[in-house]
Amino acid sequence: MKSSRLISVLLLLQTRGRMTAAQLAAELEVSVRTIYRDVESLHAAGVPLYGDAGHSGGYQLLTGHRSRLTDLYTGEAEALFLAGIPGAAAELGLGGHFVDAQLKLRASLPTPLRDHVDRLRARFHIDAPGWYAEDTDAPFLPQVAEAVRAGRVLAVRYRRWKEPTDVDRRLEPYGLVLKAGRWYLVAGPGPRTYRVDQILELDVTEEECEIPDGFDLVAHWRDSQAGFHARLHQGEAVVRLPPDGARRLTGEAARACAVNGSPEPDGWTLATLPIESLAHAHDTFLALGADVEVLQPAELRARITETVTRLAARYGATPPSSATPPPRRP
Repeated sequence: MKSSRLISVLLLLQTRGRMTAAQLAAELEVSVRTIYRDVESLHAAGVPLYGDAGHSGGYQLLTGHRSRLTDLYTGEAEALFLAGIPGAAAELGLGGHFVDAQLKLRASLPTPLRDHVDRLRARFHIDAPGWYAEDTDAPFLPQVAEAVRAGRVLAVRYRRWKEPTDVDRRLEPYGLVLKAGRWYLVAGPGPRTYRVDQILELDVTEEECEIPDGFDLVAHWRDSQAGFHARLHQGEAVVRLPPDGARRLTGEAARACAVNGSPEPDGWTLATLPIESLAHAHDTFLALGADVEVLQPAELRARITETVTRLAARYGATPPSSATPPPRRP
C-alpha cells in the first residue's frame, strides 16, 4: 500500500541518511518513477525533505528532523517478540542481552499492546531442533560468534568425516547459521561450511578477516542448500503407491509425487521419485511396507525382493513365489 511505502521511505531516510531514488527503489522493490511520486506526496504533506542533483546527490531529511513513526503497530510488536529465539541467543553468549532487550521493548509499549503481547507469548513457544536431533554440544560457539562479530581469523582443529579426520584449518569467519538446531560456520577461503560442534580446538587470532565485497550470507546459504539438494538426489525410482502410501511420503518425494504422480484405474498412483542412493532408497521404501511397489530401477527392486525373502524366511512365512507375474512397467 502507498501509505505503508511512504512510511518506509521516511524510516529509511531517518535511519540511513542520504539515499538516492535508485537506492530507495531497490530497497522497496519499486520503480524509480514510483519513488519520485512518493517524494512529491511527502513534500505535499509538509515533510521537510529535500533532494540534491548530481552523482553524489540524493534525498535527505532536514537536520534534526525526527518523526514518531518508530511507534510499533500490534503486528510489528507480535513479530518482534515471536521472532526472538532465547536458546540461540544464550548459545551465542547473548542470553542476558536478549532478556534485557525484551524487557526494554516491552516497557516501551503502551499498556493495551503490552498486555496483548504478554498473552501472545503465553500461547506460542519456538522449539527449533527436530524431535530426534542428536546432542550437538558446541563448546566453542561463543568464541566463534565473537570472532564473527570482531572479524578475527580463527585457527582451529577440526574433525571431518573422511581421512585424515582431524585437521588444522585457518578460517576467515563470514557468518554463522542456525539450521535445525545445529550451528554452522561459513568461512573462507572458499567459502566453505563447517559444523561448529566439530571444532575440537580453537584460537582467535589477532589477524583481521576480510569478507569479500558483495558477500551475502543469506544468499550464499540459500544457494548452497539448493546445490546440496541437487547433489543429494542423483537418481530416480519409479514406484506405485496406494493412497495411504502416497500420504506417508515426505519432503522431496511427497512433492514429486504430487507433481508427476499419475492415478491408475485401481486407485494406486504411478510416480517417479527422487532418490539419494540405492541403499537409502532401499531403507526408505521398506519402511513403507506394503504401501509401495518399486518398479524401477531393477537393481533396487532386486535388493528389496532379497530383503523381503530373508525376512519371510526368518519369521517362518512363505517367501514370494518365483511364479509371481512380473510387475507392471510404466
